[in-house]
Amino acid sequence: MKTEPLNLPFPSVPAMLRDCGERFCDRDALSYKKDGQWKSLSYGQFYQRVLMAARGLGKLGVEPGEKVAILSENRAGWVIADLGILCARAVTVPIYATNTAAQVSYVLQHSGARIVFVSNRLQYEKLLAVRDQLPELETVIAFERFIGDKSLPVFHLYQLSEISHPISAAEQQQIETQMAEIGPDDLLTLIYTSGTTGVPKGVMLTHANFLIDARIGLDRLGGRNSRETFLSFLPLSHVLERTAGYYAALMSGSRIAFAESVDKVVENIVEVQPTAMVSVPRLFEKIYSRIYENVHLMSPPKRKLFHRAVEVGRQYVYRRYIEGKPTGLLGAKYRFYDRLIFAKIRQKFGGRLKFFISGGAPLDKTINEFLWIIGIPAFEGYGLTETSPAITLSSREQNRFGSVGRPLEHTEVKLAEDGELLVRGPQVMRGYYRNEKATSEAMENGWFKTGDIARIDEDGYVYIVDRKKEIIVTAGGKNIAPQPLENELKLDKYISQAYVYGDRKPYLVALITPNLERLIELGHEKNLDYFDIEELVANEKVRAVFAERIEQLNEKLPSYETIKKFVLLPRDFSVEGGELTPTLKLKRKVIYEKYRERIESLYDQNGTTANQNHQGETA
Repeated sequence: MKTEPLNLPFPSVPAMLRDCGERFCDRDALSYKKDGQWKSLSYGQFYQRVLMAARGLGKLGVEPGEKVAILSENRAGWVIADLGILCARAVTVPIYATNTAAQVSYVLQHSGARIVFVSNRLQYEKLLAVRDQLPELETVIAFERFIGDKSLPVFHLYQLSEISHPISAAEQQQIETQMAEIGPDDLLTLIYTSGTTGVPKGVMLTHANFLIDARIGLDRLGGRNSRETFLSFLPLSHVLERTAGYYAALMSGSRIAFAESVDKVVENIVEVQPTAMVSVPRLFEKIYSRIYENVHLMSPPKRKLFHRAVEVGRQYVYRRYIEGKPTGLLGAKYRFYDRLIFAKIRQKFGGRLKFFISGGAPLDKTINEFLWIIGIPAFEGYGLTETSPAITLSSREQNRFGSVGRPLEHTEVKLAEDGELLVRGPQVMRGYYRNEKATSEAMENGWFKTGDIARIDEDGYVYIVDRKKEIIVTAGGKNIAPQPLENELKLDKYISQAYVYGDRKPYLVALITPNLERLIELGHEKNLDYFDIEELVANEKVRAVFAERIEQLNEKLPSYETIKKFVLLPRDFSVEGGELTPTLKLKRKVIYEKYRERIESLYDQNGTTANQNHQGETA
C-alpha cells in the first residue's frame, strides 16, 4: 500500500462545488428533459441555484449537523437540494423513491429529520400515509407543483429558494463563510442500507470519505481532467451513483444528464450521447441478450461473420489489455471488424460512449469480455455503502476478467480465516448512526468486515466469490455460491432472472422468470394456445424447453452444483414486487418467504428427489 499523504483535492464537497462554479462557469453541469426538450444549467447557474436553496434552508432555521431528507427520483432538483443542504452545513439523508411509506417512516424517525424534499405528489402521499408516526416532521419541499393537505403543508423548491430574488453579494459571502467551516471529517450523509440482511442501518459517511474515493477512482480511470457526459439513471440515493456518477462527475467538471426513467434509458442514450455511464450488471445483461437475439435472426453468412468478429475481438482484447503485448496483424484484423460491425453497435448507444462503470453486483465474465470487444469496456469495481463505495476498481491498464480489479491507492485488503474480505482505508465509514453494537460487530481491529467471501491472486486482483451469509451449504456439506450459477442461467435467451436455493438440502433448485418477449415467440413457434402468461408457462412444451436449457448448463457443472428441479414463474422479479433492492439485487430472504411453498414442494418429505430428471413446476 502506498504511504503518500491522501492529498484531498478539496476540504469538502461544497468547496468543490464553489471551485467548479468559478472554473467551469459557462460549461454545462446538469441536463434534464422537460416538456419533451432537453434543458441545461451551466456550472455558474447551478451554483447560484444551490446557494439559493442553502439560503432558504437557513431561513428555516437549519442548524449545522441537522439531518434533512430527500425522497425523490433522479433529477436536477435532487442534486440542488443535496448541495443546498451541505452548503447549509447540514447532513443529507437520501431515501429511495421506491421505498414504501413504512420504510420512509423508519428512516425519518431514526434520522430525526424534520425537513423533507420530495419529487412529486406520489412521494408526498407516502408521508401523508404515515403522518401520525412523524410528529417531528415540519416542512415538505417539493420539486413539482401540487396542493398539499392541511395537516402537512408543502412548499415548492422555488418558494424555498426565492427564485425571483438573486443571491446578493452579502448573502453569498455569508453562505460561503459557513461553507469554509466544513472540514473533511464532518458528516456529509446518512445512507440507510437496503435492508437485505435485516433492519436498515444508517451509514455515516464524511466529506473525506467521498472526496478521496472519487479522486482516486478518477485518477485510475484517466484523471480529473477527463471531461465526460454521464447519463444518470441509478438511484442517487445509492452510494455508487452518488460517488461515481455525481460527485466524481462534478470533480472533473463533467456534465450530468438525468435519464427520464429506467424504462427510457435506451432512448435517452441515443438523445444524450453520453461518453460514460454508471450501471449495475442488469443493464449489461439486457444489452448482451438483445444483441445476441438480433444475431440469431441474421442469415447464416452474417451470423458466421459476427461470431468470427467476436472471436478476433476476444483475441485482440486479451493480447492488448490482459497480456500487454503488441497486436500486429491481429490489430489490423480487429480494426477491420470494428469498422464493419462493432462501430455500428456503438452507434446504438449514441456513438460517443467510451466506458461503463459497473458495480453493485458481480458482472458476468462473458458479458464483460463482450463489452470490451465491442469497444465499450466496463470497468468493474467492488465496494459497499460502508466504503463510499469503491474498495477496488479495474481500468484499461489493470484488468482481469472475472475480477473486480485491484485495491485503490491507500487501501489495504486481506482475507480472514474463513475467506471473508477485510478492508482498511480512508473510504471506510465513521460507523452506523445510533447503533454502536452494529458498528463494533462490523469492525475488527481497525478492519471493516465486508461480509463477502473473496480470493486475491498473486498480482493483487480481487475476485468476489459470494456473500458470506448467502453461501449455500448442502446437506452433503458442499459449499456453493449461488450467484455464479444464477448469472450463467441469465445468459440464456429465454431466462430473465434466476434464484438458486438449496441450503441444508440434498440438491439445488431454482426459481426461473422467463424473458417474456422470447417466451411469447416460443409460444408462436410451437403453435400453442393459451389465455395468458400463467397458462403459457404452465404448458408442458414450454417447461420442456426450459428443462433442456437448464440441462445444457448442468452438463458443464459438477453433480453437486447442478439444478435438479425448477419453478417457472409467470412474472419477473421487481423492486415493486419486493424481490429486488433499488439497485436490482435479489432480496434472497424475501424471495424465499414469498415462494416458500413452491420451493419446498420441489423436495419430498425426506428431502430427497424421486428421480434425478428435471421436474419443472409453474407458480
